[in-house]
Amino acid sequence: MSNQSTYTEDNIRSLDWKEHIRMRPGMYIGKLGDGSSPDDGIYILLKEVIDNCIDEFVMGAGKTIEITIKDSSVKVRDFGRGIPLGKVVDVVSKMNTGGKYDSRAFKKSVGLNGVGTKAVNALSSHFEVESCRDSLRKSASFSFGELQEETPQESSTKRRGTKVIFVPDQTIFKNYKYRLEYVERMVKNYVYLNPGLTIDLNGEKFLSENGLKDLLTDQTNESDLTYPIIHLKGEDIEVAITHSKTQYSEEYYSFVNGQHTTQGGTHQAAFREGLAKTIRDHFGKNYDASDIRKSIVSAISIKVMEPVFESQTKTKLGSTEMGGNMPSVRSYVIDFLSTQLDNYLHKNPTVAEQIQRKILQAERERKELSGIRKLARERAKKANLHNKKLRDCRVHLPDLKMDRRLESTLFITEGDSASGSITKSRDVNTQAVFSLRGKPLNSYGMSKKIVYENEEFNLLQAALNIEESLEDLRYNNIVIATDADVDGMHIRLLLITFFLQFFPELIKEGHLYILETPLFRVRDKKETIYCYSEEEKQKAIQKLRGKPEITRFKGLGEISPNEFVHFIGENIRLDPVMLDKEKSIEEMLQFYMGKNTPDRQKFIIENLKVELDLVEEL
Repeated sequence: MSNQSTYTEDNIRSLDWKEHIRMRPGMYIGKLGDGSSPDDGIYILLKEVIDNCIDEFVMGAGKTIEITIKDSSVKVRDFGRGIPLGKVVDVVSKMNTGGKYDSRAFKKSVGLNGVGTKAVNALSSHFEVESCRDSLRKSASFSFGELQEETPQESSTKRRGTKVIFVPDQTIFKNYKYRLEYVERMVKNYVYLNPGLTIDLNGEKFLSENGLKDLLTDQTNESDLTYPIIHLKGEDIEVAITHSKTQYSEEYYSFVNGQHTTQGGTHQAAFREGLAKTIRDHFGKNYDASDIRKSIVSAISIKVMEPVFESQTKTKLGSTEMGGNMPSVRSYVIDFLSTQLDNYLHKNPTVAEQIQRKILQAERERKELSGIRKLARERAKKANLHNKKLRDCRVHLPDLKMDRRLESTLFITEGDSASGSITKSRDVNTQAVFSLRGKPLNSYGMSKKIVYENEEFNLLQAALNIEESLEDLRYNNIVIATDADVDGMHIRLLLITFFLQFFPELIKEGHLYILETPLFRVRDKKETIYCYSEEEKQKAIQKLRGKPEITRFKGLGEISPNEFVHFIGENIRLDPVMLDKEKSIEEMLQFYMGKNTPDRQKFIIENLKVELDLVEEL
């Protein structure tokens, strides 16, 4: 008898729109996550709704957007034209339905696929839409994409526009939490790209007068700039350019039709090429492109007719053409820089001189480091062959850029027992482990040379593949996994110092995290509860009643691989490392790793998740 499975008409299924979205959410919103990463699904849901409001503003309708986030509920209200009342239900519940297929109603729009709000609807336990126009209103409510109630058109004195309320489905987005820092960053990008627009987020108003210049001003510290920000605008293009005094690698913020293309694309590639060409032509010198772009911090925004992105989440532009009778994206960007940037440098010779000095400095440093780099590469290759510092995974970030549903993660841990537990319980496809040998060097105030001369830093840099550019980063998540004690906190600070000193873009772009692991295990014969705080422990004791067994985990090595799998799998808890927008990187480095102060000691005590006896050891 054959062991083959039967394959008949009964195996063929036709899914309706909401079933397909709920079964394959990654196709529509990328990875799911719990809100600890800026590209987690709950932020994509919010973005899809805001994009529609932005398109209204671009078409000259509505200068204000109101966003309210309270607990798990999100409300977005614009004052645009309002969805045509007869289509309110269709545009949020019928795939490939929307006004953006008609270029008369929307030009150079972001949302072109007729998917956005449908995905939000299907992936929300509660979804509500209301449209007001022509002194009338109409609303409808849904649950998991199923229509619950539809009101007839009725007279209204409300201002025109559209309101959407949604609550992400907790069975899909498990233990999620909106981090307002990420939402605020998203909101700021919208106002930078749309001067004249005001966005109200939980009562705080955001607006921009100077576009991308304001973006770079917010992302940098004036004392760290080699020269004042260069700000150039054209009909369908805007750029802002400067060089950092202390940063080593390149940093780009790129946008298409108001969409933050975090993975760049054809426009960003053209910008990098055009910048090098313009600088070479201006000075009449064949400078190395890496020297021209070293330490650059820049932003580019372009507007394209019917852009083609490489995924539904629109993080990378694939279009090669501007649309209409316009030239290619590459030609348009390069020609703009060749004319406008060159003119600026001629009119501002002091800035041109500062740029040239920066390039010559980068050239000298590159040549000085060339011999050290060669030896460092050889050491890294030899080390990879002869030791087990890196237990690599099978798939890496460059392989995943077309599929953001998958994540590649590197755990940085200290000690054989801790790294052994993680190694045995990890997903070998997407999770790698890098083992430290003791405490890392305090790199505060040191030059890039130390990265190549210090074996730990050299091997870590090689593992991440970030020597030349962050574009080749091998892991989307870099997770510091240390014990929740004094030594563990110190190792965290030393590693954060390393990244702040030499690779701050990794932190700015949301790649660096701290792994949360349980402090206690509370169990009886029927149930085991892992607790991440004293408060959770007390709740667990009350729940289990009686006298449950309580275990205090003093280190990661005490957690068995069988248990560790729960903490780095589907229910992983990650704390993102974020930059304080009010402080420069130098100020933060000085605070954490400079001269010891009572303020720092107080900070460490308040932020250590340990019991009192460990705190007192400080």
